Amino acid sequence: MQSMLTFFLAESTIPSHLFWILLPVVAVVFAGVGVAVGICIYRRHRNSKIGSTQSQADAILEYAREEAKTLKNETIKEAREESQKLKNEADRQIKERSAELSKQENRMSQKEEALDKKEELLLHKLDQIDVQQKQLISKQNDLNVRAQELDKSEEKIQRELERVAGLTQDEAKQILIDGMVSDARKEAAGLVRKIESEAKQNGEQKAREIVATAIQRCASDQVSEMTVTTVPLPNDEMKGRLIGREGRNIRALENATGVELIIDDTPEVVILSGFDPVRRQIARITIEKLLADGRIHPARIEEMVEKVKRDMEITIKDEGEAASFDTGVFGLHPELIKLLGRLKFRTSYGQNVLRHSIEVSYIAGIMASELGLDVALAKRGGLLHDIGKAVDQEVEGTHMQIGADLAKKYRESKEVVNCIASHHGDVEPMTVEAVLVAAADAISGARPGARRESLENYVKRLEKLEEIANSFKGVQKSYAVQAGREIRIIVKPEEVNDESTVLLANDVARRIEGELEYPGQIKVNVIRETRSIDYAK
Repeated sequence: MQSMLTFFLAESTIPSHLFWILLPVVAVVFAGVGVAVGICIYRRHRNSKIGSTQSQADAILEYAREEAKTLKNETIKEAREESQKLKNEADRQIKERSAELSKQENRMSQKEEALDKKEELLLHKLDQIDVQQKQLISKQNDLNVRAQELDKSEEKIQRELERVAGLTQDEAKQILIDGMVSDARKEAAGLVRKIESEAKQNGEQKAREIVATAIQRCASDQVSEMTVTTVPLPNDEMKGRLIGREGRNIRALENATGVELIIDDTPEVVILSGFDPVRRQIARITIEKLLADGRIHPARIEEMVEKVKRDMEITIKDEGEAASFDTGVFGLHPELIKLLGRLKFRTSYGQNVLRHSIEVSYIAGIMASELGLDVALAKRGGLLHDIGKAVDQEVEGTHMQIGADLAKKYRESKEVVNCIASHHGDVEPMTVEAVLVAAADAISGARPGARRESLENYVKRLEKLEEIANSFKGVQKSYAVQAGREIRIIVKPEEVNDESTVLLANDVARRIEGELEYPGQIKVNVIRETRSIDYAK
């Protein structure tokens, strides 16, 4: 720029001072011309751009109008179709409703016609009943007249009968009453037989199924009942070592265990005698350990007895917990757990009491489940029902009462206490579960092979059975058979008729239930026979 100005000054004829005065004017003119040209160019470019944008907007607006028109036509078409469908559906429902109303009107009409016919029929029957009632009243009047005539005739006949028979009315009445009593006893015996038959048909099958299911689903091993325990010895020399010098070893054993040692001529055997089964068990284990150890003297004996007692306490607790776990009876007091464990070493009629209690718990629970009763209560009562036998040799009273007191002491429920107290019938059962526990106890004790009796008790029971049977009138002879599980009674045929045998069997059975204690059940079999004997000569 500077070079151009210098060139212009050099070539120009205008004085330099005037040039510098005109220069700003020229610059302003040129700037104004540039601005005007720029404005013209900008306006032309803007007008061109506005025209292009307007064309695009018009095209978009036209497209939107076409789309809106198309969408409007489609919406109108769909609305018309939907309206037609709704109209058709409404017409169909109106037709169905009209048809249903027509059917209901027809049915109502038919019912009204049927009711009208029934009303006419009832009115006709009422008329007939009125007629029959009038006829019955007439007949009743006739009967009353005839009854009065018969009463008069009966009085005449009665006076004539008294004259002919030589009996007063009271005497004849007594004879008639005696005959009626005899007939009534016959009918009663027949009715008893019929009721028993029906009860057996209806109840035996279900009861048999429940009991059989309960027995089949549990089993237990048994041990012999005894108050003595035998300990085998490796040889007879060990007897002398057990006795010790001047009997000091045997005295130490008896003092430490509370069990009597019987060493007799029986080869290689020592007998332990005592009523406490736990003490006998402690003595037996002690002797076996002493024999295995070889050191037998009073100090060693006392040490070994104490060790075995500690082990026995653990064993008793483990046995009680195992019984509780096996039967699913939980929440027992720790002392009741220990008492349960003690039953492991107690037997009754040859049956292990702990095994018996577990079996009773199983059977009672199964029967309660079959009958829809409280299974937990039945199982708990069954497991604890003989808990009193764990201490009945130390506490006075029956094992039922002792067990009930123990259950109360250790906060068992009154239902469980009643199950324990009532399982032998000494107390009335308050719940059905208590009855099931008593039944399960009888089932467990009565099943074949479960129990054994001592010979003395067995003989006494058989004698008492025959004595009870012979005490009844008309009994000729009785025999206790099948190990005391059946009593066969032979009656005099001239004194006892066929109907009376049923009553006799029932009376004998009730008497046995009231006076005897026995495992299981006893069958009462009454036999009546008539023999006619003659001789050909």
